[in-house]
Amino acid sequence: MTTATKFGTGVLERIGNTPLIRLERITAHLPRVQILGKAEWANPGGSVKDRAASAIVADAQARGLLGASSATHGQRLLDATSGNTGIAYAMLGAAMGFGVTLCMPSNVSPERKKILAAYGAEVISTDPADGSDGAIRKARELADDGGDQYYYADQYGNDANWRAHYKSTAPEIWRQTDGQITHFVAGLGTSGTFMGTTRRLKEYSPSIECISMQPDSAFHGLEGMKHMASAIVPAIYDPGLADRNMEMETEKAHAMARRLAREEGVLVGVSAAANVATALKLAEELAEAGTRRAQDAVIVTILCDSADKYLSERFWEE
Repeated sequence: MTTATKFGTGVLERIGNTPLIRLERITAHLPRVQILGKAEWANPGGSVKDRAASAIVADAQARGLLGASSATHGQRLLDATSGNTGIAYAMLGAAMGFGVTLCMPSNVSPERKKILAAYGAEVISTDPADGSDGAIRKARELADDGGDQYYYADQYGNDANWRAHYKSTAPEIWRQTDGQITHFVAGLGTSGTFMGTTRRLKEYSPSIECISMQPDSAFHGLEGMKHMASAIVPAIYDPGLADRNMEMETEKAHAMARRLAREEGVLVGVSAAANVATALKLAEELAEAGTRRAQDAVIVTILCDSADKYLSERFWEE
């Protein structure tokens, strides 16, 4: 008896290998400067967080910390999230057969809540005033009190997070730019995307300048991003890795989201827009400096997700 050939791809096989998009109109005033965005919404869960979540789950299962079970029996994956990692966990849990419990600020977008409900994840809401730190504290409390009920994934302190980007995101960027990338820009949330991608890019070429971005104040609207000076600093974060840190205002990120939609035909979320606004600010600084390297700049940033989880926000109508 022969085994039938399998066609198509599974969910896990669709993670990664996302395209690079040229953002041409916003750089029209900057000849020979390119800004490229990695379209992470092409992942099956709709965001860059699919990479880290799948790596965390694979690592836990390889070490026997998270077994295959039904969605209603056995050990559950537990973590704190502002939304996208939680969606990735919930997608993987549904596809692979394990339960998911998420601690999340109650003021995350209604779209995210609906997606998590559709996947069947358990959501424990935390005080919005406490932001992602409040969700982290609640997840730690549940992990301490839950015994063997949970596998606490701890995306903020799990090395599998940044290693996912070391192994996939950076090699993809290097290959897609034919090794001509000169600058990399990414925002800091868990910091995994920036940490892993930067480490690998620096191995390819130490001359690549890697710039981290974070909100300009503790009270901001860049969902998923951390103002490190006032937040619980992720254990995986190394402040010495960035060549430079740049700050971004929420209002400028909102303006860039609108601009990308109306000038580039690209609908992205707020953190993605903040990344692009930072990349454009960098590009303009380089052009003003007038160096030969500035004229040949190839700046790559991360388009973390699309706008579908943010369309209820008022700033789109401004």
